[in-house]
Amino acid sequence: MFTGIIEGTGKLLAKRNVGGGMAFDLQAGFDLTDPEEGESIAVNGVCLTAYNIKGRKFTVDISPESLSRTILGRIGVGGAVNMERALQLTDRLGGHIVSGHVDCVATVRERQPSGDFTLFSFGFPKEFGRYVIEKGSITINGVSLTVNSCTMETFEVSIIPHTLQVTTLGVLKRGDEVNIEVDIIGKYVEKMLLPRESGGTVPGSGTTINPAFLAENGFF
Repeated sequence: MFTGIIEGTGKLLAKRNVGGGMAFDLQAGFDLTDPEEGESIAVNGVCLTAYNIKGRKFTVDISPESLSRTILGRIGVGGAVNMERALQLTDRLGGHIVSGHVDCVATVRERQPSGDFTLFSFGFPKEFGRYVIEKGSITINGVSLTVNSCTMETFEVSIIPHTLQVTTLGVLKRGDEVNIEVDIIGKYVEKMLLPRESGGTVPGSGTTINPAFLAENGFF
């Protein structure tokens, strides 16, 4: 579990194909205090397991599923990535609840200065549009941001100078791709409500919820 508050950037030192997936050798741009073999670290918003930790250097394995859902496989050696270590229970939740499970890839449609801030417009797959709401949270390459406005296929965010300086978002340009994780709470709410709204089956019960069932059980 993460918060979307990036600890620092890192660099891809080497990459290789491993059993249908890939392995990355990475170097963090900050000290990994009290590192533990097998701990979770978010790399461009993707939750990965770190091993062979030596100082600031470590290795991660990336599954075929993660490669298909994210831009990780397209990062070149020497490329910069955002990094965040897993949340501890005593930490402040400065961003929002981030699982590190990327939903889709979005594309930068436009980048415009707005005073001291920078406005970004992104296009993303329509099937995820229902999870993106105005003034809601969204994660872009691991960075927790607030949605200014949105449609079913686009959204806009305003990024402060500090975030542009300390993350890889500062180098984004039109046409670049980014990892997107929508707010996980919305997905759980939808999952719980779907059987009730569609007359579907309650998971594990074999019971269909519909007007007849509700009337039979005294709800009407």
